[in-house]
Amino acid sequence: MKLRSNDTNLAFITLRTKSFILSTYLLLCFGLSTQAQDKFPAKTTDSLPQLELIEEIKLDSISIQAKDSIPTKEPLLLDLIRYTAQDSVKINQKTNKIRLYNKARIEYQDMELEAGLIVMDYSKNEVYAGRIADSTGVLSQKPVFVQGQDRVNPDSIRFNFDSKRALIWNSKTAQSGMNVFSNFTKKENDSLYYIKDARVTTAADANNPDYYIRIRKGKLVPGGKIVASLSNLYIADVPTPVFVPFAYFPAGDSKESGFIFPTFGESNQRGYYLQNMGYYIPFSEYFDINLTGDYYTNGSYGFRWDTRYRVNYKFMGNFSFRYEKLVNGARGFDNYSKTTVYNIRWSHSQDSKANPNSNFSASVNLGSSEYFQQSINQLNSANFLNNNLSSSVSYSRTFPKYPRVNISLTTSLSQNKNTQTANLTLPTFQGNMERIYPFAKRDGVKKGILQNINFQLTTLAESRIQTTEEKLFTKSMYDDAVSGVKHTAPINTNFKLFKHFSISMGGNLQEVWTFNTVKYNDYTEEAGVVKDTVQGFDAFRTYNLSASVGTTIYGTFNFKKGKKVESIRHTIRPSISYGIQPSFERYYDTYIIDATGKTAEYTRFEQALFGSPSKGYSNSLGITINNSLEAKVRDKDTTKTEAKKINLLNNLNLSTSYNLAGEEFQLSPIRISTGVNLFDNLVSINLNATLDPYGIDEENRRINTFHIKNGGGLARMTSANINTNFTLDNDTFKKGFEEEEEEEEQEDEEIDFNEFERLSGGGRDDDLFGRSNDFSNGLSRKKEKNKAFSEDLYRTVIPWSMKFAHSLTYNNNAGQRNISNNSLMISGDVDLTPKWKVGISTGYDFKGKGVTYTQFRFDRDLESWDLNFSWVPFSDRASWYFFIGIKSSLLSDLKYEKRREPDRRL
Repeated sequence: MKLRSNDTNLAFITLRTKSFILSTYLLLCFGLSTQAQDKFPAKTTDSLPQLELIEEIKLDSISIQAKDSIPTKEPLLLDLIRYTAQDSVKINQKTNKIRLYNKARIEYQDMELEAGLIVMDYSKNEVYAGRIADSTGVLSQKPVFVQGQDRVNPDSIRFNFDSKRALIWNSKTAQSGMNVFSNFTKKENDSLYYIKDARVTTAADANNPDYYIRIRKGKLVPGGKIVASLSNLYIADVPTPVFVPFAYFPAGDSKESGFIFPTFGESNQRGYYLQNMGYYIPFSEYFDINLTGDYYTNGSYGFRWDTRYRVNYKFMGNFSFRYEKLVNGARGFDNYSKTTVYNIRWSHSQDSKANPNSNFSASVNLGSSEYFQQSINQLNSANFLNNNLSSSVSYSRTFPKYPRVNISLTTSLSQNKNTQTANLTLPTFQGNMERIYPFAKRDGVKKGILQNINFQLTTLAESRIQTTEEKLFTKSMYDDAVSGVKHTAPINTNFKLFKHFSISMGGNLQEVWTFNTVKYNDYTEEAGVVKDTVQGFDAFRTYNLSASVGTTIYGTFNFKKGKKVESIRHTIRPSISYGIQPSFERYYDTYIIDATGKTAEYTRFEQALFGSPSKGYSNSLGITINNSLEAKVRDKDTTKTEAKKINLLNNLNLSTSYNLAGEEFQLSPIRISTGVNLFDNLVSINLNATLDPYGIDEENRRINTFHIKNGGGLARMTSANINTNFTLDNDTFKKGFEEEEEEEEQEDEEIDFNEFERLSGGGRDDDLFGRSNDFSNGLSRKKEKNKAFSEDLYRTVIPWSMKFAHSLTYNNNAGQRNISNNSLMISGDVDLTPKWKVGISTGYDFKGKGVTYTQFRFDRDLESWDLNFSWVPFSDRASWYFFIGIKSSLLSDLKYEKRREPDRRL
């Protein structure tokens, strides 16, 4: 505990014992020498009190004499007292005092005392300590009193060794991040201090705080709490009308149960409200619960349950349940309605050290489709603009003995917020056995076609439900359940041919189990064609064969010596694949479809979960060409001997196939994909396109005639998509960075706020869709670590950053030549000053000719305070939010916030 004070000339600590006998004992214990008096004569200044003045100080508040007929025992010292002083040590046997001057120090048991002046009264067991004046008259060498874990830095102190009581003037103590200044403090015992006219603050500059809470009277429990009477807030030493008749400040490091102070305000749609009021319960160091709720005067209410748990080296996670009952409009009017929304989030991860052969994990985000649109305690733009909610819970286990077997159980849920449909698997079982090489040693080198023969076994069992949000988790959802099992046994081998060609061959055996099939009854005039579902086990088996050959071709072009670009290398990886699959006609039947006797074919496995057997014979040839371009460029750093490698073109892939067994449309569309990074990876471009070699007729229908014979080019572009992303900041166009500067910038990267809240709902990891505001837990305020830019009044560097994302989609399947999507998203931030930061997230839809979702952000660092303002000026999500509050979590309830909700009816 640290204590500090302002201006008091002398502080004292006292020691009580028999005068003459105990003084002789002290001389023997201390080993005092009168030579110190001659060597270091006492200095006399006007600012220092004489020893005679010490006798005039009343000690009734500390040394309390028991008035009784039975005489009390005189106190005895329990240990040796050790001391030092730089200038002088004086002993006055008449007054029973020892005077230590200049850098004085005393040690007794667990007590240590340092000060400019220390006076011990060994007749009373009291010690006094204070400051001394230097040659200019400035008081220095404040007392430093340490006892156990408590550390006191006052202007003056008086301590009694018997009662352990003390009087402290102008003290300062630090309690779990809070600085407490007190003009007068009375130490009752090691666990209780009385403070008077005190100030409490969490400001970084404790000597000149930008704010503090003034306490008239209070009690301080070191490492525990502060209980105070009338208290009010001061900002820049100016009193404010914000006061409370009593106050409680938790000052301990341990978690304790307690009420959560609510946020109150007014909503433009639901009247006055109390938000986030509740109770916090830390059940143990591994598990806690936070229960909060909201209430609005129009009848709306909400409830939240947040839990965190962690066991070191085993597992950790958090769980959140949110429920809101929303009332819109007024009863009796047409716009009156009630809405119920909920959201459940659960994140669980297991430490790999807990069990290397098994793992359990969960990432759950499920709830009402309209939760992120309707919730009144958060504005999560990224999750609002996302259309899907995804959840999964999985368990996996490995049996390491040979052959190694991996099994896993996974339950997953995918919700579409637009269609309000849900896909649920309950659950998915997957088992894999490692590859077995029957003709080669287990740990030996495998050579040739025979030794590389291997096979593997895989089993996949699944129960899938496709239902609506209304039927989810009800009995009726099982009416649409489909179950099945699929066994797969791939057999493969590979070998080299002529050292340059890699050849692989293999086959795949597959068996599918299903638990219900279909049967089409022949046409009758009364009922027509009737389709029946047949319950019971059934199965079908299929197989296919495949082979491929590939190689790698390198081409290098070297430039003349002295050129900046030394060489360019082109890498081509062509491959040809062949696949064949027979027709499985035995699984097909016929039925009469009308009165004329016409028939049609069907398979009883058409509703099987893992597909139905193919009737058509497949015999196809595939071609794939992969290209990449690299350049060797001379490094700007002349001390480096090796050239720098740069990727000019990443994976230019071309693929197509030819159906040898087909009668028309034998050549499939050509698919092209590539990516390139420019300007030291500042710009990323990804391109995908599809080229159809066949043409279209006058009605824009695809025909079995090559496009070039139909009067067109070699191929017709049917679709294309290009995505461009790039980032710019104030360092982008600088040259000649030193490595040390780059390393410092990497270390000072921005620390993002809680990603679980932002990303678990499917949001982005950037601000292109705006920043989220969660009013229930303070995550709306983005915690940042600013770069170490100069805070001078004049700065030559203004930090800024901008992110751009452009997407363009082209469709021409039926000759429409349509741009279906052409949009640009922008996000930018500018540090106008070291304390001021503004940002914007916006975009433009070139197709719809309008500005997309836009958000303005303003952040102000007020030393001990945070000020945030976010504004969505237009769209159906138009809203704003203002916040100012203390940064420290200890006083996080000291805040003011105001907001305007978006009109949920839009």
